[in-house]
Amino acid sequence: MRLIQNSGLPIYQQIAEQMKAEILAGKLKQGEYLPSIRSLAKDLKISVITTMKAYELLAEEGLVTAVQGKGFYVNAQDSEMLREQHMRKVETALLEAISAAKIAGMNNEELKQTLQILLNMQEE
Repeated sequence: MRLIQNSGLPIYQQIAEQMKAEILAGKLKQGEYLPSIRSLAKDLKISVITTMKAYELLAEEGLVTAVQGKGFYVNAQDSEMLREQHMRKVETALLEAISAAKIAGMNNEELKQTLQILLNMQEE
C-alpha cells in the first residue's frame, strides 16, 4: 500500500480507496479478513485511529463487516454494484479527459479519434 503524505487526500481515505479498489478488482475476496487494525497501523507507521477510520469508511460503504474480536472481513459483492462502481470510475476518468482536452484545445472529433485509437491499441 502506498500512502502519499502531501496528496491532499487524508491518509484514512487513501487506505480506504486502495482497499476498495482491491475488493472491487477481486484481489481481496469475499470472506477474507483484512489485516488487523494494529498490524496495518504498525506496517504503515500510522495511528490506529487513522486505520480504524479507513475500515469504518469501508464498512459504511457495505464493502466490509466488523466481527467483534476477529476484525473486518470482505462482504460478498453484488455483481451489479461492482459494475456500477466501475462505470462511475470510467465516467470520472472520461470527465477528466474531456476537461484536459478542452485545455489542450482539442475539439470533440479529435477527442473521439484519440479514444478510438486507444481502444484499438487495447484490442491488439
